[in-house]
Amino acid sequence: MRTRTAFRRDALPFSRAASLLFPLLLSFPACAEDGTERTAIGAAMLLPRDLSPWGMFLQADIVVKAVMIGLVFATLVTSTVWLSKTIELIRARRNARSALRKLASARSVDDAVRQVPGGTVAQLLEGALAELKLSTDRMDKEGIKVRITSRLQQIEAAASRRIAFGTGVLATIGSTGPFVGLFGTVWGIMNSFIGISKSQTTNLAVVAPGIAEALLATALGLVAAIPAVVIYNLFARQIASYRALLGDASAEITRLVGRDLDGGTLLVRRHLAAAE
Repeated sequence: MRTRTAFRRDALPFSRAASLLFPLLLSFPACAEDGTERTAIGAAMLLPRDLSPWGMFLQADIVVKAVMIGLVFATLVTSTVWLSKTIELIRARRNARSALRKLASARSVDDAVRQVPGGTVAQLLEGALAELKLSTDRMDKEGIKVRITSRLQQIEAAASRRIAFGTGVLATIGSTGPFVGLFGTVWGIMNSFIGISKSQTTNLAVVAPGIAEALLATALGLVAAIPAVVIYNLFARQIASYRALLGDASAEITRLVGRDLDGGTLLVRRHLAAAE
């Protein structure tokens, strides 16, 4: 009995200590959970409230802003080139088709000059007449035809270069736009990792702003590149069609010159006599 009484007396302090430590042990998870919530709330305060494209642009780093401004400027350049070249190509192809119909109905070079007053086809006619005027070997008709064909090819190449001027920038934007956007993406993700290291938390509220800036830069790069590539391919086909029209006009002029040379018309004899 004494032993049991002593054991009970010795166990009493331990039971009291356990009763005091048990609530403290239970409170530790609650404190940890409360600290986690506070950290999440504090990190959430770092997240910008305005996640619209304009808001993300204002919140972005200066390098990412420069990338975005450059891509927007490239998009404006693409739109400007598209509008100006579309109008120019429509007019040039319309004039070439009209002049080609007139050349088909002409009976001589003199008749073609009267029917085609201006435009690239008129320049082709002027080049043919200039070569006729400069030719002194009037007996060598094949030589005259070869020189006229060479001059027509030069005028045709110059017209092709002129109509294609400005389309090279579309190819440049289409090829470099995604890489410029990728640079903004890399920079935005790098800023996200810097934010993680400073806040010492992987909460999405810390990572989201940099990732959003990165994705916006990528989207702008695609917006600048995709239309540029599509418009460039469209212009390439239209310019090829315009060159084909000029080639047909050169062939028609060559046939008219050969007809006049073989027939010995008054116009050709006058130009050959003036060249003597």
